[in-house]
Amino acid sequence: MELRNLHALVEVARRGGFSAAAKTLFTTQPNVSKAVRQLEDELGVPLFDRVGHKTALTDAGRVMYRRALSILTETEDMVAELDELRGLRRGLLRLGLPLFGSSVLFAPIFALFRSRYPGVEISLVEYGSKRLEELLRAGEVDLAASLTPVPQDFAWQDVRVEPLVALLPPAHPLAGRSALRLAELSAEPFILFDEGFLLNKIIIDCCARRGFTPTIAARSGQIDFIVGLVTAGLGIALLPRLMAERRRQPGLAFVLVDEPDMVWHMALLWRKGGYLSHAAQAWLALAREAHPRQPEAGRNLPEPDGTAGGQTPAT
Repeated sequence: MELRNLHALVEVARRGGFSAAAKTLFTTQPNVSKAVRQLEDELGVPLFDRVGHKTALTDAGRVMYRRALSILTETEDMVAELDELRGLRRGLLRLGLPLFGSSVLFAPIFALFRSRYPGVEISLVEYGSKRLEELLRAGEVDLAASLTPVPQDFAWQDVRVEPLVALLPPAHPLAGRSALRLAELSAEPFILFDEGFLLNKIIIDCCARRGFTPTIAARSGQIDFIVGLVTAGLGIALLPRLMAERRRQPGLAFVLVDEPDMVWHMALLWRKGGYLSHAAQAWLALAREAHPRQPEAGRNLPEPDGTAGGQTPAT
């Protein structure tokens, strides 16, 4: 059942005749007659009682007229709503952000997005990277922030790459250094994040490549508590430089860990081959604007359009 045929039915009923309907629809009377006849053939009932120059709806025609009005109105509303989505005047962005680093990396983007697209609702969930990847696979979020390496079933866009720094307690023998190698910390107790943080895996895997397994003194999901444990002398911690710099305290040493294969590389992920809403694409564009590519970050980082490094562009 074609919409143009429904339009013809409605206008014939409104105008009281085929010729008048043809003028309203900017077509010919035979075209209008053909459209109505196609409807009658599909339904198997006459829709108009044609008596001389008069055209009146039959009982079936009145039912069809009422339903056609509803269908056409819903169609117009649907088109208008889709136009609003395309124009980002309304919509929903389901966003998954990590518990760690979001205040620095994503809060400015969040504020800018709300100012540019006030009609788009943001549904935000916050978890560790592993849980966010699970939600993304299940289709419960449109975009999720996580650390590289990125699983093969996701497309991704770079956000930021940071080296790690060692947080050392007061009077530690290495506290005065500008940089150190990971192996120099092999005898130290490590304070790690909770199990859901992918940063743990990055650290432990790099330790394994350097030939040792770290002793874990404690775990926590709170960065300030981890800093407090280091200050108290319980052990050492490794944090991205960007976050560590914001937590400087008297007597707490920050030493760069000179290991090119152990970095904190944050990315925005979406399902490869999945539908990416206009709101999600707008968020990715703002992220590129807020965090342009870092030349020193590494060979496999994307160009601003997300096409390098084996990534899928957000289109």
